[in-house]
Amino acid sequence: MNIREAIDGDFDEIWPIFRDIVNAGETYAYPRDTTKVQAQKIWLEAPQKTYVVENAGVIVGTYFIKTNQAGPGAHVCNCGYMVSATARGRGIASFMCEHSQKKARGLGYKAMQFNFVAETNEGAVRLWHKLAFETVGRLPNAFNHPTRGFVDALVMYKWLGLDPDEL
Repeated sequence: MNIREAIDGDFDEIWPIFRDIVNAGETYAYPRDTTKVQAQKIWLEAPQKTYVVENAGVIVGTYFIKTNQAGPGAHVCNCGYMVSATARGRGIASFMCEHSQKKARGLGYKAMQFNFVAETNEGAVRLWHKLAFETVGRLPNAFNHPTRGFVDALVMYKWLGLDPDEL
């Protein structure tokens, strides 16, 4: 697998991944009817950086990194990750999260925060805990899951540590 920064031309391959995940309504708080134009702005244009994972030249995963809050919170980044349905269970999300932490440090971020993780997204919650993210907040009934109704959303956080220059 290869991971690289996304280019505008990649969005045609990112779009089916984004569309399928968002249309399912089970993990992201984007409107289920998000259009391709809206999705491109959300995923490719608004973030500071967007990356893709390729397997045999096919995009099978993608993530973005952006500043979570401006001003005094600008040292904390936020990321979002998506893996195609056909590539799940192969460690791609873990690969992307580990890559994103290195990139975040390189961009000067000191911490990473996931703002709104549906508690029903058990695979993601388990993975983030495995990668040393802590659940630091719980938003009761904040996520309206299409089949399970209102479920809690978690705020997950990881301090990325000091840069070698700061030791």
